Amino acid sequence: MARRRNFQEFEAEITGLTHDGRGVARLEDGKAVFIAGALPGERVRAMQTGRHRSYDEARTEEVLQAAPERVEPRCQHFGVCSGCVLQHMAESQQIQAKQGVLIENLERIGHVRPGTVLPPLTDASWGYRRKGRFSVRHVEKKGKTLVGFRETNPRYVADITRCEVVVPQIGGRVDEIGELVDSLQARSDIPQIEFIAGDEATALIFRHLTPLGEADRDALVAFSKRTGLAVFLQPGGVDSVQPLWPEQVPLSFAIAGHGVELAFRPLDFIQVNAGINHKMIDLALELLDARPDDRVLDLFCGLGNFTLPLARRVSEVVGVEGDAGLVQRARENAQRNGITNAQFHAADLTQDQRQATWMRQGFSKLLLDPPRSGADAVLAQLDLDGIQRIVYVSCHPASLARDAGYLVRERGFRLVAAGVMDMFPHTAHVESIAVFER
Repeated sequence: MARRRNFQEFEAEITGLTHDGRGVARLEDGKAVFIAGALPGERVRAMQTGRHRSYDEARTEEVLQAAPERVEPRCQHFGVCSGCVLQHMAESQQIQAKQGVLIENLERIGHVRPGTVLPPLTDASWGYRRKGRFSVRHVEKKGKTLVGFRETNPRYVADITRCEVVVPQIGGRVDEIGELVDSLQARSDIPQIEFIAGDEATALIFRHLTPLGEADRDALVAFSKRTGLAVFLQPGGVDSVQPLWPEQVPLSFAIAGHGVELAFRPLDFIQVNAGINHKMIDLALELLDARPDDRVLDLFCGLGNFTLPLARRVSEVVGVEGDAGLVQRARENAQRNGITNAQFHAADLTQDQRQATWMRQGFSKLLLDPPRSGADAVLAQLDLDGIQRIVYVSCHPASLARDAGYLVRERGFRLVAAGVMDMFPHTAHVESIAVFER
């Protein structure tokens, strides 16, 4: 029970953790309050920061009694930058908390429980993030241009000098990138910088709202030559991205153990954590029990991250993806790797696809990796009678839970196993995998 000292400051016993990593307490009137920087089992002094009808919000001012899981955050910007909200929790406990979120969602939303809880997949927890987007804002009051992620108050860009979770060639140069932008004449017309890293090259993509002058272009080229980071310019939409320096940038990554290399473009979707991605592919193929006589359907296939490793093991695999550009790259990647038993189709999987040729073909196994919204629309359309096993990779436990309930109660499957994968260490993001069989 929490005891208010006055309208804004109070003490609280933390009894749980929200989906976004805040501590949960109850005020004297029973109202829930979500407290940033607090962990279950702690007693804290907190300052109220927001009030809503069904809950209040607050931030930790002082930890009066610390939980055993509390650790010193590695990042000097913890508590200001919104990127990593769990750095104050031991890594072993972070992944256990995420596992708890997954199981709770499956039971509460899907009314299902896995037969087996899979051991969590973990890998390097620092310097892992190979894709992301920095916000950029020139702040006259500070006399500088800020480059970073958003603050906990999303109206502001966090004033950071480095990022501990981004790949070191980018994360160790955040202040340097900010100084670069600050030196440009067009500094007020650059709203964001995206970054992406392959096995051989790492690139920065500068979005600019006005054409860059010769001096600015020269400064960016000089930065690229000095740091080894490739620089791309984006004057408009996705298709406007072009390399500034060097002219040829080999963006690709190999999938170890599968004889596959995937090439990609600067703004393409790739899994942000290379180490977890390799382990995830291995686990997905193991759970799918992919065999030489299988014909597999891979939905939301992207560049072929799962499709092409699967093609090495099965008779045929069909990948379907809503982004036509990614489908084209998937076809190119199949050709690049000498794979001839993989087909790719562009289709909006939130819409009616029952007349699509690929939808009417027979499959023995199904793999899907949908966006946060899940896969309820396409699952309702699929003829699942011939499918004996489904592996579902999820970036949002609530939509997985909803779809799991549908597959179990309405389509005759059972949830054999489920578990979490630490794709985003130190964040509250929960990546998971589940396997269903008839």
